[in-house]
Amino acid sequence: MSPEQRSPEQASPETAPPEKLIRMANQISTFFQHHPEAEAEIASHINAFWEKRMRRQILAHLAAGGAGLNERVRTALRQVKPG
Repeated sequence: MSPEQRSPEQASPETAPPEKLIRMANQISTFFQHHPEAEAEIASHINAFWEKRMRRQILAHLAAGGAGLNERVRTALRQVKPG
């Protein structure tokens, strides 16, 4: 199945619509919410495990206002490398 034929739920993270990346980032934030360095842990996770395209897309979404991203994610994204 080509990426164009996939529903948003079937999209791979690399080609995911912003909504999927927003949900993923917020889920990571929930996981690390009780860590003393939560924002650094979130950024580290995204830098380590997300493809460059995914990072660029979530950073572009943040630059466009970041609708749907929780505050912890917004702060963490300042430490995310775009590429």
